[in-house]
Amino acid sequence: MGIGPGLQVVAYDDQGGSLAAVRLWWMLRWLGHEAAAVLDGGWKAWLNEDRPVRTGRETRPLQTFIARPGEEMYVTSDEIEKLRKSPDHRVIDVRAAERYRGEVEPIDPVAGHIPGALNAPYSNNLNDEGKFRTPQELREYYTKLLGDTPAERVIFYCGSGVTSIHSLLAMHIAGMGEARLYAGSWSEWIASRQRPVAVGVEPG
Repeated sequence: MGIGPGLQVVAYDDQGGSLAAVRLWWMLRWLGHEAAAVLDGGWKAWLNEDRPVRTGRETRPLQTFIARPGEEMYVTSDEIEKLRKSPDHRVIDVRAAERYRGEVEPIDPVAGHIPGALNAPYSNNLNDEGKFRTPQELREYYTKLLGDTPAERVIFYCGSGVTSIHSLLAMHIAGMGEARLYAGSWSEWIASRQRPVAVGVEPG
């Protein structure tokens, strides 16, 4: 991919940045490459703003990429089991409210949410144009949601560990610090029938 030290990477997708783009942003930072960003609004916004496009395959000179994984950026299922009960931490489910409540589940065989988790759909990070809300708006939103819980004690999850990164990026944009990711998310949590499941509007 031609990614080397200090090279600025801008990721985009055709879902407003909520899928592959945020995943790449997080993975690069997890590997120690801080010069990563997501195109606000993604491919759709780029086209709507009449910005230049071209077809064909792009190439870049090969570079040496030295990975330095940041283990502190994510948590495991065992850690979630402990942290979800901690008054000093917040576990946030970014899926749509109906999935959180357990009313529908289009992907996994079990519906509901991790007991103790709050619901804050990642779509709340966006304005009516499909772009991120302003840093001030995001800061106010997450401050209301999290109170005085610092970012390093906040864990986001979703269905499979992708759209949850959208909210990690939102807190980053808001200047609130670096929250953590439960990469396995709901799919991993319910893989073991021994883990508890909550339904309804309450965290459980």
